[in-house]
Amino acid sequence: MIPPTLVIFGASGDLTQRKLVPALYNLWRDGLLPPGFAVVGFARRPKSDEQLRVELRAGVAAHSRQPLDPATWDAFAAGLRYHQSDFDSSEGYSELRVLLDRLDAERGLAPGAGGRLFYMAAPPQAYTGIVSHLGAAGLARPSGDGWARVIVEKPLGRDLTSARALNAHLLGVFDEGQIYRIDHYLGKETVQNILAFRLGNSIFEPLWNRRYIEQVQIMVAEQVGLEGRGGYYDSAGAVRDMVQNHIMQVLALVAMEAPATFTAEAVRGEKVKLFESIRPLELDAVVRGQYAGYQAEPGVAPGSTTETYAAMRVAINTWRWAGVPFYLRTGKALSRRLSEVAIQFRQPPLSLFAHADHAGHTGPDGVMEPNILRLRIQPDEAISLQVGLKPPGGAMRLEPVQLGFRYAEGFGRVAPEAYERLLLDALRGDATLFIRRDEAEAAWALITPLLDRWAAGDAPPLPYAKGSWGPDAAQALITTDERGWLVA
Repeated sequence: MIPPTLVIFGASGDLTQRKLVPALYNLWRDGLLPPGFAVVGFARRPKSDEQLRVELRAGVAAHSRQPLDPATWDAFAAGLRYHQSDFDSSEGYSELRVLLDRLDAERGLAPGAGGRLFYMAAPPQAYTGIVSHLGAAGLARPSGDGWARVIVEKPLGRDLTSARALNAHLLGVFDEGQIYRIDHYLGKETVQNILAFRLGNSIFEPLWNRRYIEQVQIMVAEQVGLEGRGGYYDSAGAVRDMVQNHIMQVLALVAMEAPATFTAEAVRGEKVKLFESIRPLELDAVVRGQYAGYQAEPGVAPGSTTETYAAMRVAINTWRWAGVPFYLRTGKALSRRLSEVAIQFRQPPLSLFAHADHAGHTGPDGVMEPNILRLRIQPDEAISLQVGLKPPGGAMRLEPVQLGFRYAEGFGRVAPEAYERLLLDALRGDATLFIRRDEAEAAWALITPLLDRWAAGDAPPLPYAKGSWGPDAAQALITTDERGWLVA
């Protein structure tokens, strides 16, 4: 690997402190970063290199997956530099180029021949300006064997129009192969294992279709409220913050066709096909909610109609999934924190056994609890399968039991953080876990008509109590289909 330099725009921000630098430290500690690796923090406030190192050391001590080792930190921190500039200062980018060329020279490289990864950890409104200045300073085009890439954090626009405009601006400076649109959910080991689990096991791969699956539910539930993010969240809401990106990506991994190869283009191409096969969302198939007390949160506008909860029924118009409903659900201030995919299999055509509920009571003949496969993303990452077994005794009846696997116990080690995997992939030039332009726009094309109707005043959010599972209408959404939530 060419000795790379990572430039973080927004080096003083929370993302840098809590996620990016702890992830880089862990990669360094595990020997996954090459000698000569450097980080340049780009931010507005005056600061020395040593001040930056002190601040980032505190962030690593508080948030690193592995304990901070002083000797390891000192070796890693030797590559940290600070560059003070406003995001809109042309002179600042010219000076950045001089600094990067000097770092190349220190590693025995010709100016511009090193690897350069630019990370947008700045506010979204700064993205277009930063990209334009990078292009004007000649930093978007490498020389010799060097390379230049840019990582763009979400939100990737607010709707289809703004997403297209942002993509067009990015592509005016960088080629598509240089652009890495990040969704940290894709870096989670449990999310990556969705595809590995369903395609790599002969027990499940033949069953992954409408003939054997009754319904699929994807839930991302948060127990906390806004946690000081009122200003951002009130302009976004649950659908923009969670559904359009994280949940849609999980949906794609659950429902997409198998790629011909595990290359970035093949995997992302199948996800685009999946998004394009989803039928337009109907307003009566979506429930929108807002938790009691939301409008009193700091940063929230008086009378805000921003949703903090959304549940929806999605139909996928493919041979594999025709007639199988996908239920998506997310919200804040819910009963507990849980991210999970639940897949309910169809019942056998003839039930021979009486049913026993969890208290051991026998129900009517021929009624059994279904087999349910659960892929737990967080917390307590796990996979479980609910099956029916006969309990001890003379009666021939079934009780539901769980067959389970926990990641921490099964692999005997803590999985790397999502940003560790994603940063390493970007440095290596592997875009498989990043979002392609048409992929982002296809997801927005599905969501934007719904957002437009809400903006016009249709379907104001329904109230729900903190600590509940959302508005009562969410229960009606699924019971109308003669189904029930698999977590409630």
